[in-house]
Amino acid sequence: MSLCPVGIWCASAGLMEYSLVCHHLSALSVSPVRKKLALFGIMLVLWVYMIYSCVGYCATMPSLLVDNYRAKETDLPSKRTESSRADLMSRLLPRAQSWVDLESDYDEPVDGTAARDSSNNESETERADDWDDAQRSPEQNTLSSFSNGSGSKRLPQAIIIGVKKGGTRALLEFLRVHPDIRAVGAEPHFFDRNYENGLDWYRELMPKTLEGQITMEKTPSYFVTREAPARIHSMSRSTKLIVVVRDPVTRAISDYTQTLSKKPDIPTFESLTFKNRTTGLIDTSWSAVQIGIYAKHLDNWLQFFPMHQILFVSGERLISDPAGELGRVQDFLGLKRIITDKHFYFNQTKGFPCLKKAEGSSKPHCLGKTKGRTHPNIHPEVVRRLRDFYRPFNMKFYQMTGHNFGWD
Repeated sequence: MSLCPVGIWCASAGLMEYSLVCHHLSALSVSPVRKKLALFGIMLVLWVYMIYSCVGYCATMPSLLVDNYRAKETDLPSKRTESSRADLMSRLLPRAQSWVDLESDYDEPVDGTAARDSSNNESETERADDWDDAQRSPEQNTLSSFSNGSGSKRLPQAIIIGVKKGGTRALLEFLRVHPDIRAVGAEPHFFDRNYENGLDWYRELMPKTLEGQITMEKTPSYFVTREAPARIHSMSRSTKLIVVVRDPVTRAISDYTQTLSKKPDIPTFESLTFKNRTTGLIDTSWSAVQIGIYAKHLDNWLQFFPMHQILFVSGERLISDPAGELGRVQDFLGLKRIITDKHFYFNQTKGFPCLKKAEGSSKPHCLGKTKGRTHPNIHPEVVRRLRDFYRPFNMKFYQMTGHNFGWD
């Protein structure tokens, strides 16, 4: 046996291959520079390989955790408690969005003749604030913690299409507690204002979802937008639609109250309600009145969607029995009833229910200061005439939906 200059034992008896290796290594040893370059090259290759392997492992780790959890979940005993399942879901899946106080209901212009305009366009400032708040919401931080390979942006499978001042914001925030619902915080207004931007633009606004999760958005003005049904149907004829309805008289007063808080110099509710106060002729061109003619707007939607694809949520019961109404919504969406009585408490000051705590938070959450405003005093005679005006439309709406909402 002989020792090569670089310290490798070489077998000289009949082992030509080893001799050649030793020969080349010996040649390298002649030049220290070449030896160092070779060692440096080998180390560089090893480091690159290790980094590549680490990146690949880390990128797949979140999805592997979720997949392993879902695979094991089917084998768990039925006696497993709901609380333990919710705890695991909150650790492995994206957290449901925390409560975001957004004043995102749209307002109509109120200057001069525009006070009776039914276009319901909100101010650009409000829209900017709405999007800005949504960008700062915890939802964005939660999603950013997932790797690029987990989840994807999808067009919504369910949309809250109306109505303004009916309770749509409360419904959306309650639903965001559910781990299988991912919703946009701000109102996209795609099917009424931004339709020319195209579906790809619309999809990019949506949050990422995992398999089995539902993507949602809410824009109350869709319900009164004539083009919206056809446009949504063109996107997907299987889209599930949710409408939050409320006593149209109370809704109109609430609508006016919101506008009054921003434009204190607008005309009185009474002067906007009537074309002629003496004759009692109601001005249906005023959007606050027009929105409440639910039967008229629903007829437009039924031209494109069957009734079983539309769920009507009672704005009154959303206050008196939020868990009951949320149970109906979860059933409609084909989801397990995770949101229950234990999630709510009634806020006496605001006069509506609040969440005991949002997912990922230990503090109670209520809608912001813009919700629960005190309504101005309206003359009883004006209220009576409005009720008389809405009564036949309400009856028609009850017949169409097969449900009496008890507004008379």
